[in-house]
Amino acid sequence: MLLRHTNDEIIPREALTVNPAKTCQPIGAMYAALGLHGCLPHSHGSQGCCAYHRSTLSRHYKEPVMAATSSFTEGASVFGGQANLLQAILNIFTLYDPEVIAVHTTCLSETIGDDIPQIVSKAKDEGKIPEGKYIIHSNTPSYVGAHVTGFSAMVKAMVDYFAETASEKATTVNLIPGWVEPTDMRELRRLTQMMSIDSIMFPDTSGVLDAPQTGKHEFYPQGGVTVADLRRTGASQATVALGATASAAAAKALQSKCKVPMQLLDLPIGLSATDRFIDTLRLVGNVEVPAAIEQERGRLVDMITDMQQYFHGKRVALWGDPDQLVSLIEMLLDLQMRPVYVVSGTPSKAFEERVRSMLDEAGIEGAKVKQGATADMFLLHQWIKNEGVDLLIGNTYGKYIARDEDIPLIRHGFPILDRVGHTYFPTVGYRGAMRLLEQMLDRFLDRQDRDAPESSFELVM
Repeated sequence: MLLRHTNDEIIPREALTVNPAKTCQPIGAMYAALGLHGCLPHSHGSQGCCAYHRSTLSRHYKEPVMAATSSFTEGASVFGGQANLLQAILNIFTLYDPEVIAVHTTCLSETIGDDIPQIVSKAKDEGKIPEGKYIIHSNTPSYVGAHVTGFSAMVKAMVDYFAETASEKATTVNLIPGWVEPTDMRELRRLTQMMSIDSIMFPDTSGVLDAPQTGKHEFYPQGGVTVADLRRTGASQATVALGATASAAAAKALQSKCKVPMQLLDLPIGLSATDRFIDTLRLVGNVEVPAAIEQERGRLVDMITDMQQYFHGKRVALWGDPDQLVSLIEMLLDLQMRPVYVVSGTPSKAFEERVRSMLDEAGIEGAKVKQGATADMFLLHQWIKNEGVDLLIGNTYGKYIARDEDIPLIRHGFPILDRVGHTYFPTVGYRGAMRLLEQMLDRFLDRQDRDAPESSFELVM
């Protein structure tokens, strides 16, 4: 394999990225847009860009992803894409009849400098947008940020375009879930419902990218937050935003625009983060935590007690999105494991400082943390070649390192391209933590069984 030629001598790099630990902004914007009911995402760029974004999402979620494109050719690349987008708007509303078109830009349209609000305004003037239909947009060039920042930009656009200020506050609580799986969003909604909290979740890809098989294709599945609910977010009593990278921008915009107070939390992955999430819901909703949730927590604590002996001191390497990594690292530290290598291609100095602070406080010596363009899978492999780890946690792109270095891998995050079914099992909340614990223990004990000599191959472990 090519990765077997990865050298262990680490030479500082400033401009070269080898096997990046991220994907591009428009993918995140497209995923967020799919969490809006009756929405057709639109890629303002070339057909190739849109095909890549759709295929990556389809390969991860194993579902058809519908999206349109401005289909730039040489002419649009030179003279701008206004004519293409105007024609696309007319065609989309005529042929596909969405409630919303969510336009996201690409490298090419951003480099040209297309003014999307101006083009949309011209489309309105020319009568290309039917009554009761909407167009929103986000600027998401691929040469800036990563897929999770593109997601953030589109979620903020939902607030900018739809949230309305209200003179009287309602009892609803806004929940911005961050970039998680559709089943995670369903689990978050289940927890809020168990606590008798009337929540408005946005975006919401549950029921869209994990829609049931009925034998009939629905161009716009039943899931997704509605425009009517997005309008009501401005009247909510509070916003709970999960994940600083993916959700903070929208929560701050809602607070500034509609005076809705916000609570910014980590993704509720693991015991401690889920505890904070549940306690925050209790406070903002002015409700009691039901016994059923306390029992779920108790079962998780019991699992941790039974399994901790197998986890203690294990060295772990992680890569992926900042919000996911922060919560995973906290969970590992709670289990007295040692997250020693952490890589995120998403540029965020705040993330790097946060993780270093967490590891220093836990006394993890010799840990390496890096974010940005040169924080890539090549560097992670070099670190591992110099001093190995017991477990890898990250997306599919780590499978080459897992194979070359013979290290167990837990697939987590985005994208997962080589497995099916992962989108149906949550990793948030107490139930999600239980699944992660089982996955980790299975990897360790499977390895112990595989490597055990005949004399110590045990039935009970």
